[in-house]
Amino acid sequence: MRTRVGFAGGSTANPTYRTIGDHTETIDIEFDSSVTNYETILKNFWAWHDPTSSHSRQYMSAIFYHNDEQRKLAEKTKAEHQSEIARPIATVISKAGPFYEAEDYHQKYILRRHSKIIDCLNLTDEELITSYTACRLNGYLGGYGTEESFNEEKDQLDIPNSVVGYIQQQIRKGRRF
Repeated sequence: MRTRVGFAGGSTANPTYRTIGDHTETIDIEFDSSVTNYETILKNFWAWHDPTSSHSRQYMSAIFYHNDEQRKLAEKTKAEHQSEIARPIATVISKAGPFYEAEDYHQKYILRRHSKIIDCLNLTDEELITSYTACRLNGYLGGYGTEESFNEEKDQLDIPNSVVGYIQQQIRKGRRF
């Protein structure tokens, strides 16, 4: 899995955080379909945030789909989630246009706040952005995953034992962003 932070849905070419215009801050997810699927990602999307909150266009809840199958799954899971909650869902479902990658310092933002881990990973900015390990650790440190799931996965992440305990401690603290 690879995630990149960036901007989508607007009309200005090459936006930045300072010149975002009518774009929405978003993530681009590339995933291995032998490991997970789009519907599972969508179900996690609905579970991990409040889709009923209204925000400015920059921070709005949105799903940008790439094909008709993704659109149908997004609409299906939205309807399923709406049937479980009383407030109306504000999430916008739109066709994906160009995705513009945000500046390096926005990539793996939560992970970057843990210099102890960053130092031991010894990755360049580009490697940090594309690293599966960095992606997974960023999620765990952001409160998206349990200590149990981390413990099952930690050996595959190729991280030094010297930071495993630190990561476990951070997971126990919960979301820290």
